Amino acid sequence: MTVYQLPAEMGAFARYLGGMAEHLVAGEGWYGVFAGRDPDGLRACFGGTEIPPWDVVESLLQDLGESPLGAEAARARALHAAAAAAHDRRPGGAEALEERLAAMERERRYAEARADELAARLRAAPHAPDGDRIADALAWAGDDHARATARVAELTARRAALGPDGGRAPAPEPAPASGAAPAPAVRRKPRGARYAWFDDVEEAQLPAPEPRPEAVALPMAGGAPRGARFGGADAAQGGGRAGTAGTEQAATEAAATEADAVRAAGNAVYALRRLRAQGRSGEAHVLLCEAVAGPPGWLPALAAELHRVGLGADWSTLLWEAASLPPGRLAAVAGALADAGRVEDCEQLLRQGVARPVGELAGACAALRAEGHQREADALLAAFVRARTPEDAARLAAADPHALIPLLRTAARTVSPARERDLVHALRVAGMAGG
Repeated sequence: MTVYQLPAEMGAFARYLGGMAEHLVAGEGWYGVFAGRDPDGLRACFGGTEIPPWDVVESLLQDLGESPLGAEAARARALHAAAAAAHDRRPGGAEALEERLAAMERERRYAEARADELAARLRAAPHAPDGDRIADALAWAGDDHARATARVAELTARRAALGPDGGRAPAPEPAPASGAAPAPAVRRKPRGARYAWFDDVEEAQLPAPEPRPEAVALPMAGGAPRGARFGGADAAQGGGRAGTAGTEQAATEAAATEADAVRAAGNAVYALRRLRAQGRSGEAHVLLCEAVAGPPGWLPALAAELHRVGLGADWSTLLWEAASLPPGRLAAVAGALADAGRVEDCEQLLRQGVARPVGELAGACAALRAEGHQREADALLAAFVRARTPEDAARLAAADPHALIPLLRTAARTVSPARERDLVHALRVAGMAGG
């Protein structure tokens, strides 16, 4: 009887996943989603016989509250890359990789077609009785497409790393935080607002953005972006103007910030269209993730430009990525969209965010209320009570019973009287006053 021994790298990564599993909560967060969708596959990954896609590992780290740019994520990426390389170098590994890549490309095309179909249905009847159900299905189709795109890029990079010698080349570089293929190395990186979101492209390769009608402008209601949620953009534009009158300074800073946002949007969309035309979908996904990490106040301008050139699907992907942001950042993006009058985008973002751990959602709700976005906080709670169990709602209420119990009851009441009764029962079982 032949006993097969796992490569050391795969064993090390399996032990790392096992350590993560000890801190994950069954049935909650992305861990609960993956376990419900593919329990056998998840067990194989934790057992070490399969290597999960990087986006799965990244989502589990998110469940644990780890930053995608932190030291723990970097350690996980290194272990994952080494394990994947060892897996691919095994006898038959190259063939298995080809089969998986072909299957994932089929999955990507199916998810894209499904998302297009659902989006068309939603546009045709935006106020239909089953509109919320279609929107939720569209959100999941968008997640399937984003993950399949990232996995195609990851598998393609792994195949390239094997080389013509059948796997004797060095292991691939760890995937970036988005789960997509790393961008190509460059000699220098441009800096500054003009090159926001795509500084993986050489400066010499960046022509001026395409001409746009004068009507294209930042659709920002209420003047300039303001407050800490705009990532320091105000401070960057306002330095050294202490002698200028307050009103004049505010107007100047508003114009500068708006111009930066429109220029950044134009350049990002130019780069995105070029990447799409060249079939570099992994790098296009990275660019969208970089946009999510940029100033929230710039996103409405990017949304307008993407829709103007017919890339609405990329905006949907960006919103899905934004739904995974840390609580304060999620609230900042939602607030920026609401301030710009993009109410439907804001509500879609909040609906997509309700699969997150309860503690994170409580933080996002508190951040929205602190910024004066009570309507958006209510929308988040309404989506939460529709998608999550009454027991989850009781756990959320425990973060701030005095403020959240009345809001949750109101949200549950808009769903149905039965949902409110179930919530009240769950609150009483949890021992909370007001239930």
